[in-house]
Amino acid sequence: MSSVCFAAPQADTTRIKHHLTTITKTPKPRNYQNLDQLNQTAEYIKNVFTAYADSVSVQEYTVDGQVYKNVIASFGTENKKRVIVGAHYDVCGNQQGADDNASGVVGLLELARLLKGQKLNHRVDLVAYTLEEPPYFRTEHMGSYVHAKSLADNKAEVYGMVSLEMIGYFKEEKKSQTYPVGILSLFYGSRGNYITLVNKFGAGAFAKNFSRRFSSGSLIKSKKFTGPPALPGIDFSDHLNYWKLGYSALMLTDTSFYRNKNYHEPTDTLETLDLTKMAKVIDGVYGTLLQL
Repeated sequence: MSSVCFAAPQADTTRIKHHLTTITKTPKPRNYQNLDQLNQTAEYIKNVFTAYADSVSVQEYTVDGQVYKNVIASFGTENKKRVIVGAHYDVCGNQQGADDNASGVVGLLELARLLKGQKLNHRVDLVAYTLEEPPYFRTEHMGSYVHAKSLADNKAEVYGMVSLEMIGYFKEEKKSQTYPVGILSLFYGSRGNYITLVNKFGAGAFAKNFSRRFSSGSLIKSKKFTGPPALPGIDFSDHLNYWKLGYSALMLTDTSFYRNKNYHEPTDTLETLDLTKMAKVIDGVYGTLLQL
């Protein structure tokens, strides 16, 4: 199969801004301590998904006596083999978390709209996870661990997984991009004006195929980074749980704290995001899903 340029832009910046506003401008931060706020966010995601998906489900699980929720929208359910596109909707501490990770969740919401009625070669499950952030990060209480394990337990046929982790922050200025190893700037440049496809060594067929098609067809500058899981940041999101269970997975990111200094700070607000570039990232994911 040959790679081709994707169709004209589809993601809508007006809708993106509306979703970001609804998710971030809330009475309380959507963290694990504010269960009511998390549930309101989950309900909003569910309502948007319901307008577009073949089916919508809520995966509930209990942590310390509290019930938390993953929200799942499925498309192309006539297909057996599935692709997972996931993003977490909780935040770390008392902040709005516009880039981390309302941006990824809004990516899911726009993808739901774009995927409605499309002919797909695989089932696509869009999954909004809870409890990605501390104190639950790297524990079995992460929503993504619960979801990935449920796939394994049910012997679901999974082609691969993409984690949308901070996809809205871009800068054209020199030295706006840093790296875990300084010498990488010689290869990737010092401007934070691209989206990164983060893979681990031996990430599998899906991760390679998705990365190749996204890079060749997308309207936004992208760079692929492949390294060992031990490199700081390479597994800092929900894809790590799919790696744990043997699935081919990758992360799509603006590189988080290596670029966005608002990371886990009250300054991580909608106003800091580049909605035009964010829309192009969503278009790239959409076009890639249609080609897989």
